[in-house]
Amino acid sequence: MNVPPKSSNIAVFLSGGGRSLQNLLHLKNQGKLAGIDFKLVISSSNRVRGTEVARQAGLETQVVLKSAYPDPLEYMEAMFGPCRQLGVDLVVMAGFLKHVQIPDDFSEKVINIHPSLLPSFGGAGMYGQRVHQAALERKVQFSGCTVHYVDNQYDNGPIILQKCCPVNRDDTADSLAARVFELECKALPEAIIKCCQRDG
Repeated sequence: MNVPPKSSNIAVFLSGGGRSLQNLLHLKNQGKLAGIDFKLVISSSNRVRGTEVARQAGLETQVVLKSAYPDPLEYMEAMFGPCRQLGVDLVVMAGFLKHVQIPDDFSEKVINIHPSLLPSFGGAGMYGQRVHQAALERKVQFSGCTVHYVDNQYDNGPIILQKCCPVNRDDTADSLAARVFELECKALPEAIIKCCQRDG
C-alpha cells in the first residue's frame, strides 16, 4: 500500500462488532497505514464489541445514541462535533447502521463500505445478511463490496472503488458474506489511502 503524503486523522463510526476497525488497526500495526492516525471511534450502541476493540486499542471512544437526539441536526452535531474538535480529516463508516446527515464541511470527507456492488442491493434496510440473501435470491453471478462517499441518502454518493467476487451455486448467505468480507478488508484501507492522497 502507498503511504499518504501527509498525516491524516481518521474517525470511525460503527454499530457492531468492529471487525473492519480491527482489520484497520492490524494493518496500522503492520506499518501498512503509515500516516494514518485513528483519533476517534463513535459507536451507535454501548452494547457492541466494536467499542471494546476501540478501547483496547487505546482510542478515544464515544457512544452517541440516535434516540437521544430526535432532532436530525442535533444528532448530526453530536456525531460530527467531536470530529471537528479532534481535527478529523476523514470519517470512515465501518458497519455504521444509522442515518446521519452530513454537514457541509464534511462533504466528500465521509466514506462508507457496503457489502454489495452498488447500486445493486443498497438502500434503507439493506445491510448485513439481508444484502447477501437478496443477492442469492436474485441469482446474480457476481457480488462484492463498494466504498463510496456518503451523502444524505442511503448507500448513495460517488463510488471510490469496488471489488468483485463470483457467487457460487452452493453459496449460502453466510459463505457469500465471508468471501465479501475478505474483499472489504482490502477495499476499505485502499479507499482510505486513496482519499487521503487526494486531500493531501
